[in-house]
Amino acid sequence: MAIEVTYFSDPGCPWAYSVSPALTVLRWRYGDQLDWRLVTIGLTEDAEQYVQRGYTPVRSARTYMWFRRYGMPFATEPRPRMVATAPACRAIVATRLDFPGREFEVFRALQFAWFTTPLVLDEPDQIASALQAVRDLDVDAVISRLGDRDVADAYEHDRAEARAAAGSATELQGKAAATDGPIRYTAPSLVFSRDGTRLEAGGFQTIEAYDVLVANLDPSLARVGAPDDLLPVLERFPQGLTTQEVAAVMARGNLDPDRDASESALVELVANGAARRTPLGDDALWSPRAPVAMAAPVPQAA
Repeated sequence: MAIEVTYFSDPGCPWAYSVSPALTVLRWRYGDQLDWRLVTIGLTEDAEQYVQRGYTPVRSARTYMWFRRYGMPFATEPRPRMVATAPACRAIVATRLDFPGREFEVFRALQFAWFTTPLVLDEPDQIASALQAVRDLDVDAVISRLGDRDVADAYEHDRAEARAAAGSATELQGKAAATDGPIRYTAPSLVFSRDGTRLEAGGFQTIEAYDVLVANLDPSLARVGAPDDLLPVLERFPQGLTTQEVAAVMARGNLDPDRDASESALVELVANGAARRTPLGDDALWSPRAPVAMAAPVPQAA
């Protein structure tokens, strides 16, 4: 029986985006022994909520500069206005209802668009532009569903589940929030459960924290260590990884990822024709040159 991972997140949260390398490591180590379920938080229903809290497009762009320390790609072109996250969350929910499993790809595409482009991602046409990056997805079908009753109901169910953190380990650690009333899980929060045991990693955590929880839930799991060669990593995640995600998978034990060494090896793979490099923000997305069948959705974060 796989360990269920309930992943509370939101495409507009830079903390959730920055945890992507750690989640990639989890996927590499445990594969389909982890059964992921994405629950959208819906941080804001209206962009005015951010305005009232003092956020501006310039402030947000400068904040992205600070988050670069965690290694994910960012761009700092300010948006024309602040953006609510609810419509993008509904796009994720609509995908989950109509194309089960592909919501993780949609989530990742929305994250990349949120943090590396100036798209205004509470407008349907601009959400559609972001989702063009998802291979073979019926984007028009997803966008047409944003206002449907069953999508709204499923989204509200997500929001309610995310706002049930009162008395939890997440709240105890100071990783919960109450920006709109109820105490909620922050993005990213992971809950690992199996056979009635529930372990929480609320808010932004390290790979070591996640790994300890998984290992204690089931010490009999098969655990894949860091590989000797980069190419199998790209083949395992053929939709592409950022430089920091690759470096995180390549790190051994609790050593810090060696980003420079990983990027150097990736450049060599590109030069040899084994990989491709697609610019993304201030970094790139690296993928295998030859098509590889995808084994399972990659729940990034992301």
